[in-house]
Amino acid sequence: MQPYKNKKEYARYLLDKLHEEAKRPLTVMEVCGTHTVAIARSGLRELLPETIRLISGPGCPVCVTDDLDLDLAIALSRQKGVILATFGDMMRVPGTSSSLQEEKGRGADIRVVYSPTDALTIARENPHSQVVFLAIGFETTVPAVAVTIEQAIQEGLKNFSILSLHKLVPPVMRALLEDPDVRIDAFLNPGHVCTILGVEPFRFVAEEYGRPCVIAGFDAVDILEALLMIVRQQNCGQPKVEIQYRRAVRPEGNEVARAYMDKYFVPAPAVWRGIGEVPGSGLQLREEYADLEARKRFSIKVEPGKRVKGCACGEILKGLKLPYECPLFGKACTPMRPVGPCMVSSEGSCAAYYRFGRKKAGVVR
Repeated sequence: MQPYKNKKEYARYLLDKLHEEAKRPLTVMEVCGTHTVAIARSGLRELLPETIRLISGPGCPVCVTDDLDLDLAIALSRQKGVILATFGDMMRVPGTSSSLQEEKGRGADIRVVYSPTDALTIARENPHSQVVFLAIGFETTVPAVAVTIEQAIQEGLKNFSILSLHKLVPPVMRALLEDPDVRIDAFLNPGHVCTILGVEPFRFVAEEYGRPCVIAGFDAVDILEALLMIVRQQNCGQPKVEIQYRRAVRPEGNEVARAYMDKYFVPAPAVWRGIGEVPGSGLQLREEYADLEARKRFSIKVEPGKRVKGCACGEILKGLKLPYECPLFGKACTPMRPVGPCMVSSEGSCAAYYRFGRKKAGVVR
């Protein structure tokens, strides 16, 4: 931080600089759901110059889980003798015809866990049941899952497997840049993911597409500082990948964590809700560990159901719409009665706008 008395004074300085220097229109996508929440909570959108437009991206792992993938998890939970272990924010996410919460109400053995090792504990305590861990999340959570797999192998647990729905951030950023309908001038990069990946996997944003890219922390000052760095890159015409979040992110990332990822997983195609299939944007277990993949262990297939009409989650995840531009927002879709996943997750754009946003487009709170 510059030599200012406090964060408030420094934030005021950064805002003044942004108003002074941001002369050209600039659309910045914050890739991370935690950034979306921080921006909404602090009211930054209302304070920024009119030239800067912030849009939310596919940075909420719950939100980008495709409804057909969720249907697969639901089908697994219906199998006799199966215990499905999941993070709590997946419980209310709608599939095409049900949700995990509804299935639990109908008698399925679905248990909320706080880490993949909790699922391993359930497997130890229930040797006559098959325990499936619903593995979602970006590069930040994958190393912990890999360590859990290693532990299961070392202990010889034959009743533990995972349903890998992990997603990788750089490939979807490339997909968005290639999408002719999406306009992104710069990226506010996710600090958590970059603690694992570092800088290198994101260089293509600047070198191939000529877009500024700044890895940012999660308080208002971090975000303002990162935005000023983006504006200055734009003004001098020298796009690059910079780190604002230096107290947590090293240029090389976390090599030990990446080694665990690479030991057990390989990239694979993945379907992102509202975006479609993105090559190399998911992770599957390496062939030598394939017996720990629930898809292969149970050989379950699901028939596509009817998708929700009117939900704009897909367009919101691509930055094409703001949450209050969805006809269901705040009316048919609220945190208590979510229609789409963006209203379910605490990191979802719709939930953030609903909780912290101001009255927009006739929405009455």
